[in-house]
Amino acid sequence: MSDYQPLLTLLGVIAVASPFLLTIVLGISSLLDWQLSEALTTKFIHAAIVTGLLASVIVLAFMVMQGTRHVAIELGHWVVIPHHYHFSVKFVFDRLSIPMAILSFVLSGTIGAFASKYMHRERGFNRFFVLYALFVLGMVITSLAGTIETLFSGWELVGLSSALLVAFFQERPSPAGNGLWIWIVYRVSDAALLLAAVVMHHLSGEGDFDKLLGSGPWPDEYSTLAARQALVVGLLLLVAAAGKSALVPFSGWLPRAMEGPTPSSAIFYGALSVHLGVFLLLRVSPLLDRSTLLCAVVVILGLTTAVYAYIAGSVQTDIKSALSFASLSQVGIIVAEIGFGFRYMALVHLLGHACLRTLQFVRASSLLQDYRTLENAIGKHLPRVGTPWRLLGPGNHARLYRFALERGQLDSLLKEYIVVPFVRAFRWCDAQERRWTDFLTGDVSRESDQVKPHFGTIEEFS
Repeated sequence: MSDYQPLLTLLGVIAVASPFLLTIVLGISSLLDWQLSEALTTKFIHAAIVTGLLASVIVLAFMVMQGTRHVAIELGHWVVIPHHYHFSVKFVFDRLSIPMAILSFVLSGTIGAFASKYMHRERGFNRFFVLYALFVLGMVITSLAGTIETLFSGWELVGLSSALLVAFFQERPSPAGNGLWIWIVYRVSDAALLLAAVVMHHLSGEGDFDKLLGSGPWPDEYSTLAARQALVVGLLLLVAAAGKSALVPFSGWLPRAMEGPTPSSAIFYGALSVHLGVFLLLRVSPLLDRSTLLCAVVVILGLTTAVYAYIAGSVQTDIKSALSFASLSQVGIIVAEIGFGFRYMALVHLLGHACLRTLQFVRASSLLQDYRTLENAIGKHLPRVGTPWRLLGPGNHARLYRFALERGQLDSLLKEYIVVPFVRAFRWCDAQERRWTDFLTGDVSRESDQVKPHFGTIEEFS
């Protein structure tokens, strides 16, 4: 393997560098107001995706021929504080990261080809593909990350591009408002991941997964953490995964994300982004082996999410929201599989489900047209399948139907018990800071600081 290490390192760098260069090219051209033609933009996208995909496949082929299951590519320590902190950039190719990276390239390339036609002559064509390139870069970095810091970098890129694409049609208030709400939920998820990174550094002095989870190949790693330590880190990572994958109680943002263009809905919330939390749980699955309580929490959360998504999805009236809840139900089942210890089953389920949902989202608009054509041909509506919830009786069925229509009031609960207290606490801190600075300076704060926050309509900020 040592003879091939330089070649594998080069290929690994190419796999990450191809979407990075695509982001730089499209981003700089947009910043400098160089309007690239749609044909040229599409060629850049195809070249970057094909290059990254080929590099990943070749690495996989070398690993299969050499019989190895773990290849680490270290790009050096960026920050070193002896006995306190080590920040390094490291990418890992193993049985988990390579399938996820290849899936990211394949589905991103498919959606890129579809979107180049779907977004034809759209006013925000270049803006869409800049955010698309940012998303692909984030997915590849997250999939191949070997340290918690590297993973967090890709995690943030995915979250930023997702929120901005939900608010893509910014001239309307609903997409902008939903994009802001998704960004708020992502902040909770990111805070939990950041706290987990801090705890990992406190325990091992660095965020290297090999040091925390064991140096064996996935999924046979064995963590040396104590049960309590694994429980603390695992719960923080579970909150991060729940926010990113829309698990209960963060499920309310998923149908809001359907405000974005159909290509972004397909690649984000049907295929890749919604599975990112699942991928995180698979990456840290050795922690689950150290704590039975953590496994039980993961199973309960997954099954609860699956049942909630089935109930809420049964009453949806638009196809994208119905597909989003269908995706969420499968994500919940995958999370439960991870909790039960079925790592390979969860990985195969993830890969197959991502491909299926991508096809369904892309097919959604033409499918509705086919249904209308079929109903016109037979002269009546197609028969509707009854739900088993009617067996609960009229009263209970009505309550369940209302619960599904209101989506469990999860957004209201998050706003009331998380967002509002958080905002009030920081406003209080801001007020105390103003009073202290006024006391020290002997003068009142700047005139602009005295302006009270004004919450008007979204149009004022778009």
